[in-house]
Amino acid sequence: MRSRYTAYVLLNEPYLLATWHSSTRPGELGLSAEDDVSWLGLTVRRARGGAHDREGRVEFVARCRVAGVRRDLTESSTFVREDGHWRYVAAEQDAGSR
Repeated sequence: MRSRYTAYVLLNEPYLLATWHSSTRPGELGLSAEDDVSWLGLTVRRARGGAHDREGRVEFVARCRVAGVRRDLTESSTFVREDGHWRYVAAEQDAGSR
């Protein structure tokens, strides 16, 4: 999760796509510095799934500023092992995210 957050900060779309599960991976993300997003930090609240598990879940809060407005993205992301590596599958966003 932390590496994917860092990839968003650095606009590293190839890394994000490479760590996305093949069943849900989009063709592109269209990240751009022109989106006016400044990432402010990541707090992982809970992580489930270890070295011997097939599935995992990470609950986190990512803080950012979009067009000057502070936002907190609270999410629970599902990961599965694919070819021996954790791959992002999907997320449920907390309705309280602002």
